[in-house]
Amino acid sequence: MTTPTYIYKIVHSSAGPPPDPLPDRLPVSELDQKDGFIHLSTAKQVEGTLNRYFSSEQTVYLLRLDYSSVKDLIKWEDRQGAEGKPGDDWVFPHLYNGNQLGKKEIESVKTSEKNQAADDKWEEALSSLVSDGWLVD
Repeated sequence: MTTPTYIYKIVHSSAGPPPDPLPDRLPVSELDQKDGFIHLSTAKQVEGTLNRYFSSEQTVYLLRLDYSSVKDLIKWEDRQGAEGKPGDDWVFPHLYNGNQLGKKEIESVKTSEKNQAADDKWEEALSSLVSDGWLVD
């Protein structure tokens, strides 16, 4: 895989929808605070991340970041923090910028809502974002 055009932050619905217009800085998750970086996913990783860590959520907010604007602040790492390359198995983009995430970093925002009859998987909910060209690597 070459470097992506976009990378994505998934936000729990309990955080509420991101304000419009976006502020300079949004609050980050407890996990991001604890780890000292912002956990992100490529378009190909979003569904797996949702199914693994957001399976009990009905609604999430997807924040799209233009990779070229943050690439110098991204480290590609696995769950243990070992460095890897885009496209390596279980290697994710992590944003190291003092946990700042706001209008400077976020290109656009979408709400994704899971179909209750969809067997608790996110594939159907994401299909329109893929076909619309919003959820792309």
